[in-house]
Amino acid sequence: MDGTTTQHDPRRQVPRTDAVLADPRLVAAADRLGRARVKELVVAAQERARAGELDPGDVVAAAVAALPATAGGLRPVLNATGVVLHTNLGRAALSGAAVTAVAAAAGATDVELDLATGRRARRGRTAMAALAAAVPDAQAVHVVNNGAAALVLAATALAAGREIVVSRGELVEIGDGFRLPDLLVSTGARLREVGTTNRTTAADYTAALGPDTAFVLKVHPSNFVMRGFTSSAAVRDLARLGAPVVVDIGSGLLTPDELLPDEPDAAGALRAGATLVTASGDKLLGGPQAGLLLGRHDVVERLRRHPLARALRVDKITLAALEATLTGPETPTRAALHADPTRLRARVQAVSDALAAAGVDVRVTASGAVVGGGGAPEVTLPSWSLSLPEGYAAPLRTGATPVVGRVERGRLLLDLRCVPPDADGVLTDAVLAVAG
Repeated sequence: MDGTTTQHDPRRQVPRTDAVLADPRLVAAADRLGRARVKELVVAAQERARAGELDPGDVVAAAVAALPATAGGLRPVLNATGVVLHTNLGRAALSGAAVTAVAAAAGATDVELDLATGRRARRGRTAMAALAAAVPDAQAVHVVNNGAAALVLAATALAAGREIVVSRGELVEIGDGFRLPDLLVSTGARLREVGTTNRTTAADYTAALGPDTAFVLKVHPSNFVMRGFTSSAAVRDLARLGAPVVVDIGSGLLTPDELLPDEPDAAGALRAGATLVTASGDKLLGGPQAGLLLGRHDVVERLRRHPLARALRVDKITLAALEATLTGPETPTRAALHADPTRLRARVQAVSDALAAAGVDVRVTASGAVVGGGGAPEVTLPSWSLSLPEGYAAPLRTGATPVVGRVERGRLLLDLRCVPPDADGVLTDAVLAVAG
């Protein structure tokens, strides 16, 4: 290699790491993301330049372009799937009020301190008060870290070494391979299965009750529906049997919703005689992941004081988000569920017009959205979507602002029901970026 070749070798023109890191934009990013993360991105840009993929003069710009929005690995996504509570996308989107409450609770906060007296106070007392106010039929309430944990705590505290009477038709799989019977048996309880897969009556429960019965468990099979020759015992019928009745309503509907007439709610179950109700906080309630326990005072207090409750407790961030969800304005979940199809069509048409003007192959199409999250499996919400070529799916998922839709019959559908109206422009720009 002669001197001329060496002098013009582009690899020798790659700027030094310390020189790149001195760029003010990267200095600011180091304060926000951490110096190690920023240095990784700088080194990656330098390697691209050495490989000839990037001009050495563009190393700084490439490093800046690669900076993530936050130090966390999770990326905000526009949910255009038409699934309101999409488990893979984090289920319920928090309201603006909840997000503000989370930010306020991020530092030192009075989560277990009475500022007036300077003494220790009940953890999350204002969040508990908000939950109690939302369901006045509950004598007491408690919160753990998810819906399955609520049921585990109830089984451990009330039924370890004893029997839980449950219908064979309600021994469901709750997702990702986790099955209700396995969950309950892991607590040390024994299951007394009654009835058959398709038919269970109050008499079946009565015949199974005995000295070892801890409680009767009623589970709402929220992610499937059985039709035909079927029957099940109502909570009111079970409450007459004399044993405590624990009802897992699953999806977290606290009070009835006219849109979901077949979905059980906590208030209704308690009025029907349930001793304890368990539910999730990140489904129809529209809040953070949490397990809600509502019911008779002595039973809830027994659960709250059980040693396992400490391992399952929620942090200050969850408490803040839950309280704001309960007391604040309409949640994104409720807004999406009750979105007006006429307004949805107008939004879709406006985005479609903008894309068509830029030469994008786009159509406006009627579509059906669903609740998701294991709730209301037979309910279809009339909706409207943008229809794009299937080839847009992957680039939109991996773009600067990920947009996730669903593919049907060779077309990508972007349903705007779960996309906030103020994000229509962001979605439009994302599609245009893919179209080039």
